[in-house]
Amino acid sequence: MDAHAHQPTAKVAVCDPNFILLYVESPAASAAFYADLLGRPPVEASPTFAMFGLASGVMLGLWARHAVEPAASGTGGGEIAFAVGDVDTVHALHADWVERGLTIIQPPTDMDFGRTFAALDPDGHRLRVFVPAAP
Repeated sequence: MDAHAHQPTAKVAVCDPNFILLYVESPAASAAFYADLLGRPPVEASPTFAMFGLASGVMLGLWARHAVEPAASGTGGGEIAFAVGDVDTVHALHADWVERGLTIIQPPTDMDFGRTFAALDPDGHRLRVFVPAAP
C-alpha cells in the first residue's frame, strides 16, 4: 500500500501574480500598440511573443494565439486595469486614447468603485482606467 495514500496534503499558497499573459493574433502589432500606450519598448520580442516590464514589477506578455501550448480553448473575460491618482488624469487619458484611435467601449462615468472609462486593445482585450472612489 502506498504510504502517502491517506496522508493529508499540505496546502501551498502561491505568490502574488507577477505575469499577465494575453493571447494575441500578432505579437509584433500588439507590441507596437503597447509600446506606444506604455511609453516603453518591450524587453523581449520574438515572432511569437513579446514582453514588457512594468514599473510595478509585473510583466506583460503578448503570446501568439496560434503558438500557445497547450492550446487555449474558449474565451474568458477580464480586464487590465490602470489605477490613477485623480479624475483629471482619467479624463486626460480618455482624451489621449480617443486621439490615438482606441475603441472606447465605456466613456468616462462614475461607478461604485470610482470614475472610470474602458477601451479595447487590437485583440479586443479590455483596458480600464479608473480613480478609486474615496472610502
